[in-house]
Amino acid sequence: MTDAIVQGTVAEGFEPVREVFAATLAEERAGHAAQLAAYVHGRRVVDLWGGPEIDGDSLTGVFSSTKGAAHLVVALLVQDGTLDLDREVRHYWPEFAAGGKEHVTLRQLISHQAGLVGADGGFTPEEMADDRAIAERLGAQRPYWRPGAAFGYHALVIGALTGEVVRRVTGQTMQEVYETRIRAPYGIDLFMGLPEELEPRWLSTQPMDPTPEQKRQRAAAGHGPDGLPGVAFNRNHAKAPTVLEEMPNARSMRAAGPASVGGVASARGLARLYAAAVSGVDGRDPLLTADMAARVAEIQAAGRDLVNGAYQAYGLGFVVVSEHYPFLGARSFGHSGAAGSLGFADPGAGLAFGYNRRRFAFPGGAAPETFALAKVIRECAAG
Repeated sequence: MTDAIVQGTVAEGFEPVREVFAATLAEERAGHAAQLAAYVHGRRVVDLWGGPEIDGDSLTGVFSSTKGAAHLVVALLVQDGTLDLDREVRHYWPEFAAGGKEHVTLRQLISHQAGLVGADGGFTPEEMADDRAIAERLGAQRPYWRPGAAFGYHALVIGALTGEVVRRVTGQTMQEVYETRIRAPYGIDLFMGLPEELEPRWLSTQPMDPTPEQKRQRAAAGHGPDGLPGVAFNRNHAKAPTVLEEMPNARSMRAAGPASVGGVASARGLARLYAAAVSGVDGRDPLLTADMAARVAEIQAAGRDLVNGAYQAYGLGFVVVSEHYPFLGARSFGHSGAAGSLGFADPGAGLAFGYNRRRFAFPGGAAPETFALAKVIRECAAG
């Protein structure tokens, strides 16, 4: 039964992962498709997929899992000494000082404490595909709370904000630095800007297929367009694109690759990104030193998130995933995406994990099945 559902390979000692992955596929409604990959100390030990149309090379939108790639760019520049986390953002980007933001530090900005979750009136569809347009609007925007007093998920804009800092200090966009320093040299199938020639590998993201009870839960949790959640998810714009319609099923979004939500990847790409970060791959040194890997996982803000209302713990942009996956090491870090993707690293175990699914999971964010999948991989890695 397992072989009929699941395709791909696992290394010796990781056979239980195939069984758990098969069980998660079997529990889903018809039409579900997903990918799973993992590395241990730079060696790929899990490479599985299953479901209609998908294979190991398929690329889909990974939404906020893109943020992991963007935050890794910032971490590299901090590691190089090009960026100082405790410098005020205005030092790099003078126009940012408008609207009472003159004392916001880069550390506060990247850890969702700046209060710039969106803009008054929202963004047009064209602006949402353009990180520089978002940054220009937010540079003039007054924060929605006093920076540093609280934190809230800057869901659609964090990559544009930090990306403008990157552009000011390097002369290159976030996407360009990622391509030249991370993606191309390490052969990572996670793109911030999908080349036209790779479009044949693209699979469109499928809408959520909620049960009647799940529909009722979603309706009960609805927020007005002008509250913080509405602003953060751009529902305060009259012609706001839905997440599914424009991120990333529109070619314009895939081509631009906005650094907050516009990435296109496979599970192989997500896992390899984090393997490259903490272990290195194919004989290449890790991107991050052990000290820098520990720094990105240090909790900068924890408690109730003002945007999503949930308990959250942020490191330097990354989510401290051990707060949600307690079997992982305390210095584990990563990021999930709206449709259900997840990538993370557990540096102490040398583990890098990537999961991707084509259909939106309920209720959004890291899919519920990732807990069981990450747990069995961590157990196999421990021997």
